[in-house]
Amino acid sequence: MQTKGMRWLLTLLAVLALALVCSPIMAGEKNPSEKKVAVVNGTVITQAEFDREMHAAQRRFSSMGKPHSDSQLSAIKKDTLEGLIDRELLYQESQKKGIKIDDAAVKEEMETLKKRFPSEAEFKNMMSVMNLIEATLKSQLMRGMALQEFVDKELVQEVAVSDKEIKDYYDSHPDFFKQPEQVRASHILIKVDSQADESQKAEARKTLEKIQQKLKKGEDFSALAKESSQCPSSDKGGDLGYFKQGQMVKPFEDAASALKPGEVSDIVETKFGYHLIKVVDKKPEGTIPYKDVKDKIKQHIKSEKVQEKVSSYVAKLKEKAKVERFLSEATK
Repeated sequence: MQTKGMRWLLTLLAVLALALVCSPIMAGEKNPSEKKVAVVNGTVITQAEFDREMHAAQRRFSSMGKPHSDSQLSAIKKDTLEGLIDRELLYQESQKKGIKIDDAAVKEEMETLKKRFPSEAEFKNMMSVMNLIEATLKSQLMRGMALQEFVDKELVQEVAVSDKEIKDYYDSHPDFFKQPEQVRASHILIKVDSQADESQKAEARKTLEKIQQKLKKGEDFSALAKESSQCPSSDKGGDLGYFKQGQMVKPFEDAASALKPGEVSDIVETKFGYHLIKVVDKKPEGTIPYKDVKDKIKQHIKSEKVQEKVSSYVAKLKEKAKVERFLSEATK
């Protein structure tokens, strides 16, 4: 279950359109006759809005590979309704502060969203399946951008993180910054289908043996990989970059671990076929230097502070707001 702080990070700083895209439920303009689940200072939150958010929330929960019980589902409903209420309160505050998003900015955001799809046709198909019109989607984008601008101006800019806080975090969480041995390797692969018979396997191995002989005569590994390897990495001379234990199939990993930088393996068989492996570099096990993670730690601490600040801010808004809840499963 998400903490309230994490719910805030997801609810307030994510682009609202992504939730829309993930949901098959129609997102239309508010219909006065539609069932309401809450009213926030006179503004209605509809059942359709709630259902759309619930669907997205359940998808996020399911993506973690965790089935949810009835009690967890009830908690998701509570979080979802409160998230909608909190978002509405913040949007209302953004309008009181005079935040306006111009059409050009919304159009640019719309174009960015469209680029997430393979083609314009795919985007239009999504809109059709969801019974969405661009005007509605633009309205949702505008609200999301107004929220983002409000939180950034009124809350995020006030959050500071000192160098001492960053260093203290680094020193007090040593396990977070342990780095296992990493190997950088290149390979030449001759594929073998999993259903291949012995004669096909023998032919593939013979092909790689010929390449192996060229290497022994001094030909360049990278050039041979570009010419003959049947892996997409052939475009980069067979370079696979750095990897750590558990990221490669075991026979490949074992062979690479046994080599020194500059050495080339004998022929190695995996479920993908036959490989020649060249180790380019090795980084020993150790601790990631402070300077390499300082910026990430700063962002992490700042994110936590923002979550706390937003939660506190909205709690105060709720104290002054008139909020009515009509969804029995989601009421406090």
